[in-house]
Amino acid sequence: MEKKGTKNNLFSNYIKWFWITIFGGTFAIILLFLLASWGVFGVLPSFEELENPEHNLATEVISIDGKTLGKYFKENRTPVNFKDLPDNLIKALVATEDERFYEHSGIDFKATLRAIVKLGKDGGGSTITQQFAKLLVTGEGSKNIIQRIGQKAKEYVIAIKLERQYTKNEILTMYLNKYDFLNLAVGIRSASRIYFGKEPIDLTVSESAMLVGMLKNASYYNPLRREQLVKGRRNTVLGQMFKNEFITEEEKDSLQQKGLELNVNREEHSDGSATYFREYLRDYMKKWIKKNPKPDGTEYDLHRDGLKIYVTIDSRMQQYAEEAMNEHMSNLQRIFFKEQKRNKNAPFYDIDTKQIAGTMEQAMKRSNRWKRMKINGASEKDIKASFQEKTTMKVFSWKGELDTIMSPYDSIKYYKHFLRSGLFSVEPGSGHVKAWVGGVDYKYFQFDAVKQQKRQVGSTFKPFVYATAINQLNLSPCDKFPNTLYTIPKEKYSMPEDWTPVNSGGEYGGELTLKQALAGSVNVITAKLIDMVRPENVVSLAKRAGIESEIPAVPSIALGSVDLSLYEMVGAYATFANKGLRVEPMMLLKIEDKNGTVLEQFIPNSKEVLSEESAYVVINLLEGVTDGGSGIRLRTQWGTYPDNVATGYPYKFTNPIAGKTGTTQNQSDGWFMGIVPNLATGVWVGAEDRATHFAGITYGQGASMALPIWALYYQKLYADTTLNVSKEEFEKPKNLSIDINCDDAHETDENSIKTITQEPEF
Repeated sequence: MEKKGTKNNLFSNYIKWFWITIFGGTFAIILLFLLASWGVFGVLPSFEELENPEHNLATEVISIDGKTLGKYFKENRTPVNFKDLPDNLIKALVATEDERFYEHSGIDFKATLRAIVKLGKDGGGSTITQQFAKLLVTGEGSKNIIQRIGQKAKEYVIAIKLERQYTKNEILTMYLNKYDFLNLAVGIRSASRIYFGKEPIDLTVSESAMLVGMLKNASYYNPLRREQLVKGRRNTVLGQMFKNEFITEEEKDSLQQKGLELNVNREEHSDGSATYFREYLRDYMKKWIKKNPKPDGTEYDLHRDGLKIYVTIDSRMQQYAEEAMNEHMSNLQRIFFKEQKRNKNAPFYDIDTKQIAGTMEQAMKRSNRWKRMKINGASEKDIKASFQEKTTMKVFSWKGELDTIMSPYDSIKYYKHFLRSGLFSVEPGSGHVKAWVGGVDYKYFQFDAVKQQKRQVGSTFKPFVYATAINQLNLSPCDKFPNTLYTIPKEKYSMPEDWTPVNSGGEYGGELTLKQALAGSVNVITAKLIDMVRPENVVSLAKRAGIESEIPAVPSIALGSVDLSLYEMVGAYATFANKGLRVEPMMLLKIEDKNGTVLEQFIPNSKEVLSEESAYVVINLLEGVTDGGSGIRLRTQWGTYPDNVATGYPYKFTNPIAGKTGTTQNQSDGWFMGIVPNLATGVWVGAEDRATHFAGITYGQGASMALPIWALYYQKLYADTTLNVSKEEFEKPKNLSIDINCDDAHETDENSIKTITQEPEF
């Protein structure tokens, strides 16, 4: 009886402890979740925070044709909607990370139990919702088992909240928008653009599989460092897609044989398209933000608030402009390097050893190295000595970045050899800026040659003198003037001495029409004209046309002795094409907040500068430059360089083009301004220092340095018929009273014009 009673007691104890364990465990789990929901393991996001999960959203710069030119960000994240995600990406994600995603309510107990039993050997038990919850609040899991249990409970609670508040598709989208795919690719859109150069909706099955594979551990499966490892992981994802019947076995086997086929497009601030424009826009937006606070009075954060800035730049035109510059400048630079091998003071001309030393010292003092060492208390002697110490560095070349060893002093001198360039393109009628190329490479040459830089403009200023004369005196392109020396006495304009400009080619005699004179850039006739209308009136017209820089009211401005920006010059030239109406160049269309609310829309500002008739006559004069003057290279092939590289490619444009070349003293600056009815574009080429230039006029004139970029750019524009860049004639005013038919007069002194057009114009 005792034995039987003992057995019963033992059995009762077993039963008691069994239920204690069951209820105790259940209570412990419930308590764990309650503690997590009460915030014992850390503050939980509120309902509002779950409704709008906090992101650092990149501000996006969007072109007029709907392309992203670049971003401003602390974290390169631009969210997308579910409709912007391809079906193959969703299938790859679900097949790999959570096969029963559409069946559970945030926690897959079957997968969790399997993970516990198999100790995670076949994968973890976390659902996609839990993985998103982890990204939202805990990040990396703690290695401390007690802390990790608390984190896990917290993830469970948040996962359940997410499932109650959002649809499955919304959770998938938020997860993909949140994940950091490395290499500045935060979120699926950035990852798609950076690794494959496309929007998410255009991802192929293989590309989607690679990105889903990275979700396991992006640092480990980094395609830029471990390509073969990432390929293996991608193939695992493809295997899961086959297992879940999303792709056929034949598709799986075929795709697994492919490489990753990356098309890396980095999105650092110095990368991408229109970099110089975007840097200008960044400064503009800083001022705009100060003047336009949020409704609550706080300031927008350009790098975090996900603004959308819609701009007038056309991504296609911007690309063609950058391509044209790169094609010509890489070739021109090669020729310049070749010339400098014969220059003992390379890359400088016209200055002595002392001046060269001063130029180099000023460059050192402007460098970050000098400023940093100065702040840290280093003496000038020590700073200068550091510039002579050789070190490893990357330097720019037209064949790509080069790893080399040189001293900082030598690197400064190396960069002094490089020619710089700028291109600016505007629609005359709307004022829309279509392309802005401020230099050859923003990473290495950050000084903007479009708006920031001002250089001597040479003969490109002459049309303002002609425009003033036509507008005031009703002159005709056919009116003739003597091609003889002309002196303006010093007393007339309070000058230190009499001014007698000379023609560049030294050719004089006979009479020339105004059309011939501008085509050949004849200095003596331009001097006569500015004296007839007075310099202050030329300055007044140039100012009304959009020149903001200070212009001295002296006769020498007729030959372009003033320093102006490419931005000013193109905007002013566009006035001639727009029938005398100045439309201020505009770059912004509208600014929206992250929710699509329009914060500001922009409209063009315009004003009349000169009569429609006068503007058309100036255009007619400028057409003469490209039909038979210094811009003739646009029409025919023009000789060759000694090394058989063409200075003027066989462009063979046949449509009307109004243009003007410009070459300054010693070939320091080369300009070309070219206009068709719906697009005005200017190009400048030169070096950082005016003492760095080509030795002779063959390479150094504007027709050789700048015009080819314009021509290559417009060839590309015309080849793209979607752009509708005009080939038509400029619209002629009704009842034009000024005679522009100069066919008979054109025969006069033809030989002298041919000589002048081959010489510099300053």
